Amino acid sequence: MGSVELDNRQLIIYSHIITYGNAANAALTEMMRDEIETMWNEPKVSLKFDGSAFEVRFRITASFEPAIADINIYQNLDPRNNYFRIEEFAHGNISFVDGLGCNTGYFKLENLYKASTTAAHEYGHTLGLEHPHDLDLRGKGVPGIMYPRGTLVDPQYQYEPDKPAGAKGGTLYPIYRKVLQADIEKLRLDKLEFENNKAVLGEFSSVWHPNHSDIDWNNYKA
Repeated sequence: MGSVELDNRQLIIYSHIITYGNAANAALTEMMRDEIETMWNEPKVSLKFDGSAFEVRFRITASFEPAIADINIYQNLDPRNNYFRIEEFAHGNISFVDGLGCNTGYFKLENLYKASTTAAHEYGHTLGLEHPHDLDLRGKGVPGIMYPRGTLVDPQYQYEPDKPAGAKGGTLYPIYRKVLQADIEKLRLDKLEFENNKAVLGEFSSVWHPNHSDIDWNNYKA
């Protein structure tokens, strides 16, 4: 989720990443912030808006807030704020956000190694992007940021290039995902409703996540 502003021939998306949880820390939070901002600015996209070309820029800030309370998330009204719990254990063994165009989620620490692209991928979901429907990218080049694990890709983008496609090691290695111009075009920034040169991208999900390790999943009811 983010706030979009028109400013001097630029469309600027502002988002603030807030982390909490036992596996979160300031260094990891900064690594996530840098990955998101760097990858989403990499395409250097310009879009037509009201007949003029605007450069699209992402400005990402972040903070580690270990003492954050659930009420802080429930009552938040700032569309820039995105809240992610980080723990070593995640039910389902995968990082996730709470829907398309949301502002909350839960990350598994193991997924957040440097250059993993997990933070940038999940950020795309918070902006409203879904996984592509065609997960066979063979012969189609560099995988875009929204392709999930398990996608079939050319050998050089696999975990192990010498493995057959679809076999263990023969699927997308997430470090090779890139934010492409097509990913930013799918945000449909030109369709947002601007007031005083400002608009909101996404919606508030406002979910505070408990530590999955503290839940008895055999008796859990959502």
